[in-house]
Amino acid sequence: MPVVSDSYMGIFMPPDISFRIKQFMAATVDFPFIKKDEVLAAFYLFGKDHGVAGEAEVKAVTDIAKRTVEQVAKDIRLYTSTPQRMDSRFTRENYTKRSLQIVVESGAQADLDKRVAGDPTILSECFVQHIAYHRQGFFFELFQPFNSEQVTSSLKGTLEGRMLLLGFNVKDRQSLPSKSSLDPFFEWMLKV
Repeated sequence: MPVVSDSYMGIFMPPDISFRIKQFMAATVDFPFIKKDEVLAAFYLFGKDHGVAGEAEVKAVTDIAKRTVEQVAKDIRLYTSTPQRMDSRFTRENYTKRSLQIVVESGAQADLDKRVAGDPTILSECFVQHIAYHRQGFFFELFQPFNSEQVTSSLKGTLEGRMLLLGFNVKDRQSLPSKSSLDPFFEWMLKV
């Protein structure tokens, strides 16, 4: 199975991001719905179901991760140069259009709220828009396939043999409130 189709993206900080997106789409809160002093963190898990095996797959993931970071940087520059694109109405319309695409693609209403609030397209937009709006620095860190010593026993089935790209709305790892960029991700994984 190609690594691209065996990947997953999400936001794990703030932990209530799905709720905030739902509130925003329901027009009960406006943009920005993430405060400047909050840590915003995204993850890209590669090899979610089947792992990342061999040099060819590691290279493929590394290339995908590099292109992802380049695209995020490009999108942040675009939003920074056109701040009207971060208007609540404009952003809400884009999220609503994407949610309609999800409805059409899925053909069913089951778990629609959860799918919309966890949609990688919406989450990616949310990530870049808030960094651009607050004019924050950001950094990404790519982790090679985890081995059994790097993850706790409760996370082995989920993370062993997988690659992980983490992105944060701070300029570097030293600006995080934790010692490691992995600590908050592991904590979040143990709760979900």
